[in-house]
Amino acid sequence: MDYKFTIIVPVFNEADNLIRVETELISYINTIKIATKVLLVNDGSTDDSQNLIEVICKRNENFDYILLSKNNGLSAALKAGIEQVDTILTGYIDADLQTSPNDFDLLLEYIDTYDLVTGFRSNRKDTRVKKVISKVSNGIRRIFTQDGMTDTGCPLKIIQTKSAKQIPKFKGFHRFLPAMILLQGGTVKQVTVSHYPRINGVSNFGLKNRFLSPFLYCFVYLWMKQKTITYKIIKKSL
Repeated sequence: MDYKFTIIVPVFNEADNLIRVETELISYINTIKIATKVLLVNDGSTDDSQNLIEVICKRNENFDYILLSKNNGLSAALKAGIEQVDTILTGYIDADLQTSPNDFDLLLEYIDTYDLVTGFRSNRKDTRVKKVISKVSNGIRRIFTQDGMTDTGCPLKIIQTKSAKQIPKFKGFHRFLPAMILLQGGTVKQVTVSHYPRINGVSNFGLKNRFLSPFLYCFVYLWMKQKTITYKIIKKSL
């Protein structure tokens, strides 16, 4: 099949969610207008996730997986997945399914015009502490990057694969995807999507990975912005 869209699902100790992930993604794929496949990226899970992933991929021809040697974090899992993608479009959704695959349709409406279309969780179903820390960290990030995005942490995105592959590897890059696309001279759009409470499993939320680390990564971004080489070829004989 001539696939056009790959949905990356990073997985870290999500055994309790994987059957639901399979069910909801199959349901969505059966309705979408473009040929779509799923790439499960096991980021060194220590539970039964890998066994379930292999079972799921064996019974679904449009599901594949990669297994990382150890837990490296969300940015590494996403980048590892992106490097395997061979379709023109790349999507991303978390295995906790606090966002719905059906909302990819909302993003697909704009992806022909933009290099990145990202979700915005306007009515988040998280704890008050989590929402406050996320709001503060997003505000700090906007000051540094001037990307104009309200919610870069939303785990529902579609990106032109050619643009995704140009993003350099660095920890925390998933929070800077819009800024990195803008740095390439690309275009981004934010679209409101639904958000749901986590049903199964345990969140990896913490003060360090939601606030302290992103704050430090802002300085990494500023350094990269200063050092990034940009050019545009206007004529060639090749």
